[in-house]
Amino acid sequence: MLFDLRGRGRRRTVRVIYIGLALLIGIGLVGFGVGGGFGGGGIVSSLNSHEGSGGVSYSSQITSYRKKLKTDPNDVKTWEQLTKTLALQAGGEAYKTSSGALTPAGKKVYNEVAAAWNHYTSLTQNPNVALAKVMVRIFDEEGLNQPGSTVEVLQTIVAAEPTNASYYSFLAAYAYLAHKNALGDLAAAKAVALAPEGQRTHLKTELAELKKQSNEKKGATGATGTTGTAGTSGTSTTPLSVP
Repeated sequence: MLFDLRGRGRRRTVRVIYIGLALLIGIGLVGFGVGGGFGGGGIVSSLNSHEGSGGVSYSSQITSYRKKLKTDPNDVKTWEQLTKTLALQAGGEAYKTSSGALTPAGKKVYNEVAAAWNHYTSLTQNPNVALAKVMVRIFDEEGLNQPGSTVEVLQTIVAAEPTNASYYSFLAAYAYLAHKNALGDLAAAKAVALAPEGQRTHLKTELAELKKQSNEKKGATGATGTTGTAGTSGTSTTPLSVP
């Protein structure tokens, strides 16, 4: 079974989702920065290779972008560059504890990335998809733990890559984690329809189990979960339609 939200180490759930769903439908860990036009193998590779600079390598660029935005606060391209550079600053393990949790400094820089992304997406209807893939890492359980915001980012990604079964699987999984079951059901149905025929039954079963466990956890705690919010984000939250 891919998912277990009741056990210890729930912070690793999303990592399991990434690997398990990708392997399940046989397409590997595509995307999330790979080949996203950032050079070298994608921005995720760049993020991981810098081992978390703590802002040392990027502080001058960040300062420059913020200075430009004081003059023109609605410059979409500059907001995009600021978000990308802040994400690079947040890369690697420098902002993580040995258990994988964010340090206080890590929370600060991740929140700065999120705030820049939210402002950027409030100014454009067509956010950079490769950058959106990076934001999954910022918002997921090993980042800010905001599945609701992750859902919004993933909706941008699936809109740009509507035949990618993996991304629909991720969207379904995060929607269930955010207790957005109607959206999760639509995304799950799309993921199953797009998956290789031999994997459809297994994928459908695993996503249904995740939905069940998420609902049980919500019922047991009486909480709505940490769904997060995109703040001023312009990312659409319109329910998916399944052709």
